[in-house]
Amino acid sequence: MTILSYNTIGDYMKTIKECYSSLQTIQKSEFIANIYPVSSIEEINDILTKVRKKYYDATHNCYAYVLGVNADIVKASDDGEPSQTAGVVIYDVLKKNELTNVLAIVTRYFGGIKLGAGGLVRAYSSTTAQALINAKFFSLAPCLEIELTFAYSYVNLITKTLVDYKLIKKEFDSLVKLIYQIPKSNFVKIKNDLISLTKNEIKIEIIKESTISL
Repeated sequence: MTILSYNTIGDYMKTIKECYSSLQTIQKSEFIANIYPVSSIEEINDILTKVRKKYYDATHNCYAYVLGVNADIVKASDDGEPSQTAGVVIYDVLKKNELTNVLAIVTRYFGGIKLGAGGLVRAYSSTTAQALINAKFFSLAPCLEIELTFAYSYVNLITKTLVDYKLIKKEFDSLVKLIYQIPKSNFVKIKNDLISLTKNEIKIEIIKESTISL
């Protein structure tokens, strides 16, 4: 079992919104790939349990997943295959496609003929890649939820400045508290603009990282 990490390129990542599958028979061994959209470790574990139950008589259920706003939660498993011949190979296909929030499981039914390390790498790679051939990808933009706390006198100026962004929550007490969802790449500019606008009489706090589908 291998723990890995990689950073996505640019401001956007990709994901899928439905399961994609493929099946190959190589030297009498059957390889079945299933690639799922996921959003949490709990969901991943649930799918793994169901797949292992469905293919209870399989020789191996190897997998890799990539999860998170920064695609930095990554894990791969060879599930009994020789080290570096299955899980990492599946992961490499996901990485090359710059995917996040996905779980790829490749199930193998051994056909009696050993494929060797090179043969296994090719089999797991091609089966995973084949499942993505007709996949429809969706872009994910990393976002931040920011909480703004300021005096009532700045309400109109701030809401006008942030009119193009999603207002998630508002609270009016002794001070005003607004929570907005903004693109992560815009945070520094927005922060500087708000500080300038209020003469630094504002508290800006990042409370959550998330993504939006484009």
